[in-house]
Amino acid sequence: IAMKARVEAVLNVGLRIPSIMLLDVLYRWDVSSFFQKIQRSSLNNNPLFQYKYIALYLHYVGYILSLVLLTLPRQHLVQLYLYVLTAFLLFAGHQLSRDYVRGELDSGYEGPLYLEPLSMNRFTTALIGQVVVCTLCSCVMQTKQIWLFSAHLLPLVARLCLVPLETIVFINRFAMIFTGLEVLYFIASNLLVPYNLAKTAYRELVQVVEVYGLLALGMSLWNQLVLPVLFMCFWLVLFALQIYTYFSTRDQPPSRERLLFLFLTSIAECCSTPYSLLGLVFTVSFVALGVLTLCKFYLQGYRAFMNDNTMHRGMTEGITLLILAVQTGLIELQVIHRAFLLSIILFVVVASILQSMLEIADPIVLALGASRDKSLWKHFRAVSLCLFLLVFPAYMAYMICQFFRMDFWLLIIISSSILTSLQVLGTLLIYILFMVEEFRKAPVENMDEVIYCVNGTYRLLEFLVAVCVVAYGVSETLFGEWTVMGSTIILVHSYYNVWLRAQLGWQSFLLRRDAVHKIQSMPTASTLQLQQHNDICSICFQDMKSAVITPCSHFFHAACLKKWLYVQETCPLCHGQLKSQLQPTSSPGATTQGTPPANQNPAEVEQEQGEPQVELDTEEGTQAKNPPPVKTSAKTELGTDLLSGRSKIQIKNSCNCLSENFDFLTILGKKIAELQNINAQF
Repeated sequence: IAMKARVEAVLNVGLRIPSIMLLDVLYRWDVSSFFQKIQRSSLNNNPLFQYKYIALYLHYVGYILSLVLLTLPRQHLVQLYLYVLTAFLLFAGHQLSRDYVRGELDSGYEGPLYLEPLSMNRFTTALIGQVVVCTLCSCVMQTKQIWLFSAHLLPLVARLCLVPLETIVFINRFAMIFTGLEVLYFIASNLLVPYNLAKTAYRELVQVVEVYGLLALGMSLWNQLVLPVLFMCFWLVLFALQIYTYFSTRDQPPSRERLLFLFLTSIAECCSTPYSLLGLVFTVSFVALGVLTLCKFYLQGYRAFMNDNTMHRGMTEGITLLILAVQTGLIELQVIHRAFLLSIILFVVVASILQSMLEIADPIVLALGASRDKSLWKHFRAVSLCLFLLVFPAYMAYMICQFFRMDFWLLIIISSSILTSLQVLGTLLIYILFMVEEFRKAPVENMDEVIYCVNGTYRLLEFLVAVCVVAYGVSETLFGEWTVMGSTIILVHSYYNVWLRAQLGWQSFLLRRDAVHKIQSMPTASTLQLQQHNDICSICFQDMKSAVITPCSHFFHAACLKKWLYVQETCPLCHGQLKSQLQPTSSPGATTQGTPPANQNPAEVEQEQGEPQVELDTEEGTQAKNPPPVKTSAKTELGTDLLSGRSKIQIKNSCNCLSENFDFLTILGKKIAELQNINAQF
């Protein structure tokens, strides 16, 4: 059953590829230029080519036929191909019979076959061929009436009966006419089948639209036709044909530089129509998906496929290529200019793939550094991938600078690769700090501040690049060529990559500043208070050698409480608001109304005041007094907070990834003319 399903899936894709190839050919076919060539040739007097509108009608009929073949159900599509195969077999039988008759006429021998070895060999070869054709036609049409396909055996039977050669020629024509009449009868008997199929399909479409809507209909057709795989296979066939055509016309193998040029020009030749461009888009999406899948498998093995991230499916890279190609008018350029423009677009796509790989590797690397996993193989895989992501983007930026003149627009294009290398460098720095902390068996002071500075530096550089892109795009729009698409992209980029980033960064800075002010305004516990408290920090479950006292008289590590205040402005134990309770206590033993002393259990005070949080505080106090036997490392808490924060940032980056890559649309559109000056450099 599984093998049958796989075969059906392959047939569902493979049998629809010719329909897309026909659409591609019809799009390339220019009817006007075709008739101009006909008028200059000897076919001008042919009645078939004297009326241009007939060719136009045939052009539109070809489009309709292609769409019908593309949307036919698989069962009917297989049946149609079997009918076409039968027609080709009958034609092959006719060709065999005609060749045999011509051979007999050329020999001129009309005697018995067994007396002439050459005639006997021709007869035997033709007989075996006709029997094979009849058998195949009977098997394909699934019928036992083999005589329906044996009309081409009549010339052989006549020759065996010593019929004159001139009569055999007429018998061969009669066999051909009889076979043609059979085909016409079969077509006439099934003439209403397309109408019935169209009627049934229309009825089903109306029912689906009424019940589920147009969106459900579109998704159903998308899944049934498997359009991404279909267009990818179509483009791979075009690319393979292009490569085969090139090597079949060349005697000497190309050099390494020539291979790169061949690769780019072959891709450029295979994206000259909207259909081939869609094929390239889906091919790039599947290639990106494969690379990201290999990256996950390299880092985590089979566990990587348990929690798959929908953001890393290759769709971002494919849509990026599509919009870049549409905005720059890729399919309207000449082949050589299209090849150089594709080199820039593919550079942007590869940079996007590397950024997605970093988003996959970043939390895994930090989790390994924050955990106590001593598997050297896991650490080697994570660090080696980070080193690759550190070196390869820089190498890409260096190589593209060798082919193009360095200016502001090229700097903006390579900025994504540079930022990727910088982000990898920050990730490796944090990983090294985690590992140093692991070997020291003691927490590194101000670890959170170091992590914030590293991430803040990268975010600041990313923000400055986004501002430069907006400034460049606005200047090109005001002083250059204005387009609706370019202006829309600038507005989207300004909102998502400039305004929202600035707002998010400023809010993060304000939260950290307020948290630092709150911690500084709280009193520091003395040695006597720590001895009287004799407890651990309720956040990290570590012993307290130093602590701060909240207005509700709870003890915490200053660093732990500061990280807590980044998230919310309440006490971790009693959930009291710390926003307005910033007055320090006058003395270690002094108490005020509503504030318990430092050495008194807060649950007892709340029982005296009749607060509704007795059970909650009692449970928290019990947990603090009787901590679990296994203590969690403070570094693990820091790594968990960092990973959760980075996960939110990665989701935000994935949502903005398209708009980040749209930065290059206006820039590439302005620089197409410069590609003509680069041909000599390649």
